[in-house]
Amino acid sequence: MDADATGQKHASAQQAVLGQFRATLERGQPWPEALLDAMAAWPVAEEVHRRRRRRYFIAGEAFDWVLLAERLLEAADGLVPKREREDLILRGRFPKDFDEDALRDRLGVEKYRGYLNFYYGVTVEEALQLAAEEQAHKRHISNGVRYKMDVTDEAFRAIYDGSLEEMLAKFREEVGLPKRRAMALRESKEFTYWLFKYRVKNSEPARIASDTKKGLDQLQKMRAATKGR
Repeated sequence: MDADATGQKHASAQQAVLGQFRATLERGQPWPEALLDAMAAWPVAEEVHRRRRRRYFIAGEAFDWVLLAERLLEAADGLVPKREREDLILRGRFPKDFDEDALRDRLGVEKYRGYLNFYYGVTVEEALQLAAEEQAHKRHISNGVRYKMDVTDEAFRAIYDGSLEEMLAKFREEVGLPKRRAMALRESKEFTYWLFKYRVKNSEPARIASDTKKGLDQLQKMRAATKGR
């Protein structure tokens, strides 16, 4: 099958999933369940949609499910409450009464494994970086330095034994990306997942466990603060 025929086949399959998703919502199925079913059926790992490349599987492993949810919810305009939709897209949160076991049951083995890879490799890794930045700020304050704003390099060296610039250069060289000053959101997620794998590959098991726990604790603290507000 040539590239054009394959592209047409995928486009047709995508439209079928989008149509089925909307039809299911119109029949009254709870939208989180309908969304997960549509995710499970989604036929492509990446695409160009509205002039934007969307890569749903980072490095072929980490399932960027929020990005796919955003794509699918475009087809559900008016059928999903706006606030609940924004909570999912902006914060990765389903409604309070949602049973998270449905993620495993409805996504299927491959996409659920990818969901876990994204959770630990991107979401928790970002929280670990934030925790390291907060520790750096506390050290400066305890030493009487109150106005040092950018502690990113200190945080990176604490976690990865290299500055942000050094680690970014290693990442781009390894994956074959050109050097440039700005970093797009898609590249940022790919970089974060690469950092996670780099940390796991180059750290002792005890340090891996300790750093991962720091990230999980930071994430829990952030969620508690959000609920408090």
